[in-house]
Amino acid sequence: MENNKNEKNNLSLPAQEAMRKEYEKYEDIRRNIVTEIKEYVGNLLKALNSNPVVSGRIKNFTSYYGKYLRFLKNNINNPVITDLLGIRIICPFIEDLSVTEEIIKKNFRILETERKGHYNFKEFGYESTHLLVKIPENIITQYGNPGTDILEIQIRTILQDAWAEVEHEIVYKAEFSPFDEPMRRKLAAVNASLSLADIIFQEIRSYQRKFSRELEKRRESFYNKIEESTDELLFAEETQKRIEPEIFDTGIGSVDTDKLSIDDLLVNALSAHNKNQFNEAINQYSKILELKPDNIIRSIIYKHRGMANFACSQYKEAIEDFTRALELDQKAYKAVYYRGVVNSVLKQYSNAIDDYTLALSINPYQSFCLFRRGQAYYHIGDYPQALSDCENSLALEPSNKSAIKFKALVIDKLKM
Repeated sequence: MENNKNEKNNLSLPAQEAMRKEYEKYEDIRRNIVTEIKEYVGNLLKALNSNPVVSGRIKNFTSYYGKYLRFLKNNINNPVITDLLGIRIICPFIEDLSVTEEIIKKNFRILETERKGHYNFKEFGYESTHLLVKIPENIITQYGNPGTDILEIQIRTILQDAWAEVEHEIVYKAEFSPFDEPMRRKLAAVNASLSLADIIFQEIRSYQRKFSRELEKRRESFYNKIEESTDELLFAEETQKRIEPEIFDTGIGSVDTDKLSIDDLLVNALSAHNKNQFNEAINQYSKILELKPDNIIRSIIYKHRGMANFACSQYKEAIEDFTRALELDQKAYKAVYYRGVVNSVLKQYSNAIDDYTLALSINPYQSFCLFRRGQAYYHIGDYPQALSDCENSLALEPSNKSAIKFKALVIDKLKM
């Protein structure tokens, strides 16, 4: 018993100042390496549309020494601390985590993968993926030996990172007592709320993507009909089909009707629209309007229903819908532009010119609207104004082959 006591008294304790001196001599090298790898990882992740945020850090000596002592306390001699150099990748959505991890695995030699956050329902803790990677030899050759050949890369969502920062301050640093059960439950509840928020954000993101796919199909079909209905009056041969830009932001909340929300009805309407089931699409749009959403949303729905009416050649109904959309939202320049298109198809060119002019007064930077107005001027014999609109359209969109061809046609007319 006495011998054990003497052994404890004779323990060789780490000399802090000597360790500090040895540790900090690598500081500049480590900082340069982290900066280099941070930039490299950032470039790798540019392929992701969600734009993850990449940061880097080197462990300061105080944190290193504290961790070193904890290893010794747990009877781990000559401990290897693997997070002296760190890169953190913060992703907006859950779906980005696995994609980011795969990109890292393809471009680094992975030594170890750890997934934190697998707790039972009574516990709390942040979720995070930690990858230990080998620092590339060429980087060590360039900047020098950093005293380690390992770097840690953490991958989290924004909310996971927020929780990790809070947990580190109030639990890890404070040596949180595990016997404070009420506080543990509160922390578990907060963590669960953040996890649920991450899941909901991902569901919204996935729903937006579904909307986007349906909208893209609907837009392509609609604009192709515009091309066919207007350009064929000018050109004998088929012109290049072009999808014109449109920003669609529903801002729609969920309202139950026959167990379907407005969002569900809109997806159904768009899906029917894309399948050329125009009557069903019009029916779904009408159901949404019966729910009396706010004016901006109603304007959007009227615009879409007008597009469906146009697609099945119900021009009178289309004009009424586009007019109603503009009444509900005076900034709805696309609705008045579409009304101009319908008037052009009906060969009511003076009305079309008025509509295009109104649309341009709301948003003057519409190359496609200038192009269509130029066509309308052409049909009433105002070739100089047609040429002016065409040239302005090409100034905004020089690659529009239909406009280029139209310009040549107008110039030929002016030479006669």
